[in-house]
Parts: sequence; structure tokens; C-alpha cells
Amino acid sequence: MTLLLAASALETAQNIPPATWLKLGIGIAAFIIAIVILRKVAQMNKIVLGVIVFVVVSIVFFSWIYNRNEPKWLTPVVEKIAPFFPSAGSYSNKQHKAP
Repeated sequence: MTLLLAASALETAQNIPPATWLKLGIGIAAFIIAIVILRKVAQMNKIVLGVIVFVVVSIVFFSWIYNRNEPKWLTPVVEKIAPFFPSAGSYSNKQHKAP
């Protein structure tokens, strides 16, 4: 019975497209790389880590405000903040107006 189940599992695995195996391999590699990076970050100076995290989060957040491609759950917050910052369409709108 075990041999029959092993044969059917092998046949099923052979029917999976190669693109799926590639994505699975990339996912496993990304997981391993993330673990290695997290172990290195755990040994890092916490102040330097805090500054790096702050800069990265700020860049991503301001990119969301500028391009208005934020996640849906963050839209209410960005709606209130966005008028105070430039957006991707604001420059072209100002250029079309007559002086």
C-alpha cells in the first residue's frame, strides 16, 4: 500500500508545472535569506537599526503619498495627510494652468 501511495505522489509531483517549482524554490530561498538577515539584525546596534527602519518606512510612506498607491486599509490616513504633500498629478496640473 505504501508503495502505491509513493508512486501516486511521484506522479502528482511530475504533473506540477516547472514554473510552480521555480516559485517554490524562490520562496524557500527568500525565507532562508530572511532568517540570515534577521539573525544579523539582532546583533546590530539598536540605534542604528532604528534609524535604518525609520528611513525605509519614511521613504515607502512618502512614496505611497506621492503616487497614491497605498494599501486600502491605509487610505483613510493617507487621505488626511496627502493634501499637505505633493502628489504625482499636482505638477502637471499646475503646468496646464495659465499664468
